[in-house]
Formats: sequence, C-alpha cells, structure tokens
Amino acid sequence: MSTDGWKNFGNYGADRDPGNVHGKIALARALEDALERMIIDGGIKSPVGTRRGLKARMRYLTTTKGGPQALADAGIHATPTTIRAWTRGTQRPRQASLEAIDTAYWNLRAHNVLTNPGAFKQHLNRGGRGTRIEIHPVNQTAVDEPRRRDNLRIQHRQVRYIWDDAVDALVASDLATMEDLWDDIIAELDSDWGAYTYVSYIGIGA
Repeated sequence: MSTDGWKNFGNYGADRDPGNVHGKIALARALEDALERMIIDGGIKSPVGTRRGLKARMRYLTTTKGGPQALADAGIHATPTTIRAWTRGTQRPRQASLEAIDTAYWNLRAHNVLTNPGAFKQHLNRGGRGTRIEIHPVNQTAVDEPRRRDNLRIQHRQVRYIWDDAVDALVASDLATMEDLWDDIIAELDSDWGAYTYVSYIGIGA
C-alpha cells in the first residue's frame, strides 16, 4: 500500500489546521497517553504527603535499581540516616523534599515501565483480544467548503496483533515502523482508507 495516503491532503486547506497530523504521529501520541495512564493507574495511590504514601515511595526508591540515582536527579542529597528515617516513617521531609521524592518515584516508575514494556504490551494485546481504538478524521474547518467531505466520521476499530511492534516502535522513536502499522490499521477501512491517513485524534481504549 502506498504511504502517500490522502494525496489531496493540504490542497484545499486541511493542512492549515495544526491539529491534523499523519496517523503515525497520532498513533504515537495515543500510545504515549495510554502508557501514561498505565503508569499512573498502576502506581502508588496514596499522596506523597501522607505517611503511607511517603513510606511506599521511599521503599520503592530504596529497593529498586536506579532509585538512588532517581532521588539524586530529583535534587535529594540526604544522608543515609535521613533516607532510612523517611523510609521508616519516623521523620517527615520538608515540603520541597516531599515534592522531589514524588518526582523521583514517578520518573523511576516511568523509566522502568519503558525499559521493560512487556506489561504494556500485554495490556494492549489483552490475550489476543486486542484493544479498541477511536479514529477522528481530519478537522475540515479550514478546508474550502465545496471541498469538504461530509461523509467522514469517527471510526472505531478493535485492533489486534500490532501492539508488540507498536510499543517497540514507540520506545525506539521509530516513525517508519509506526507508519507501516498505521497503514495496516486503516487498510481495513477499504476504499475509505486514504481519508484517514491524516487524522485529528486517535484514542486508545476508547
């Protein structure tokens, strides 16, 4: 399949809307959003300002590889004695340190999910059932009215089998592979596929 997509894209003004992007870009953004939701949803729920939330974060940061460096990168240079006191909950950090600990925790969790993306792949594959995506066509507000396509609508597709490659492409910033995968997805739209080479939004899990 040609990757030229909708060959008339931009001829009548669709490219004047900065929200209209190639599907490979929208797919990558949607994957980033889904990954962020997974990182947050699977993370520690208690706020860092609570004793429980602080202890949980400090346990993660002191028992997980890369934790000390994450703390240092966030600006925490406390002594080992202070770190132990924070972890045990016998001493409360100042507010600035609490915020730095929270930053260190989320940064380390995100790093670990990205470097070990198997769980994210499983989440999207769902045991072979795949994940539903929502595809919004280009916004035609800037298109000359006689050239607008009134039949473009939001598409919903249950997408299977591509997610391992899509996650690998996201981690590697491999837009060429992402473009191939997007072509595979819209190929199921038959004659309409070219109209969805460029889109305004893609939602994963919609």
